Amino acid sequence: MLAIVGASGKLGFATLSALLEHKLIPASQIVCTTSSPSGADKLRRLDKDLQVRSANWDDQGSFEAAFEGCDKIFLISSSRIERDFHDAPPNQGRESDQILALEAATKAGVRHVYYTSLAFANPSQSRVMKAHERTEEWLAQQTALRWTVLRMGLYSESWPLYFGHYAFPGDERKVVRVGGDGKISWTAIADIGLASALVLAADAGEWEGETFYLSQRQAWTLKETAEMVGKVRGKDVKFEVVSREEHERYHVKDLGLDEANVEWWAKTYDALRNGECEIDDSTLEDLLAMKGVSPKSMKETIKEMFAAASKS
Repeated sequence: MLAIVGASGKLGFATLSALLEHKLIPASQIVCTTSSPSGADKLRRLDKDLQVRSANWDDQGSFEAAFEGCDKIFLISSSRIERDFHDAPPNQGRESDQILALEAATKAGVRHVYYTSLAFANPSQSRVMKAHERTEEWLAQQTALRWTVLRMGLYSESWPLYFGHYAFPGDERKVVRVGGDGKISWTAIADIGLASALVLAADAGEWEGETFYLSQRQAWTLKETAEMVGKVRGKDVKFEVVSREEHERYHVKDLGLDEANVEWWAKTYDALRNGECEIDDSTLEDLLAMKGVSPKSMKETIKEMFAAASKS
């Protein structure tokens, strides 16, 4: 029995959909956890045979109950990013959410956890990777729990965030300023979901103790991304690289964004400058090839996003 933590979210739902679409694991053998009624409704509409159980990060007991009867879990990392703000010390950031669920899994008798980390270096110049680093370290110390770490590619669909908190789809800034640039192996959520599904459906021993990236190898800089956005919009998007400090000042003082969030996020640009997000790992492409699928290009993702926005 497989439990998917956060199954109604973007990655969880993409992975679940791939499992069902490709008949990799029967719906009756999948437990989906969610913390919201709307998430539960979304999951039940997908397949009536799915088991949907409630679990939330503030209640370890809810995870123990949700994992009952499961021998493996797909642990999608906590989205409560505010826990990482202000350089959160160990056990105070998002890793505390993840370790709470992992401890519950151990108590519930789960034998194998597949953890979704992120496609940065470890250790990383960024702060977004810190909770993942701490969770990966916790897993490496376990002897009773088998583990696999999947460092998920940076979502193609998340380019507006990296692109100076771009107000998609109609940001009218004359110049978009960012605190650094470097190549990013952007990867579509659906591609990551299918690759994850194939890992989850494989024999557990095949991936036990492995840490790998699920990211396509073709990479684009933010400047190149800006050019793609401009072509799709039919309007040039001017792009300027500034210091991280200038990036923080501009987004907080001029745009009025939350200071703690901006400062936490801005260190991502240090990682970009350092080349952390250009990934040379063929695992995702090899897995997709098993199903005759090629990774979606960044340009195609941008086109689809603007097309969908124009219809809404």
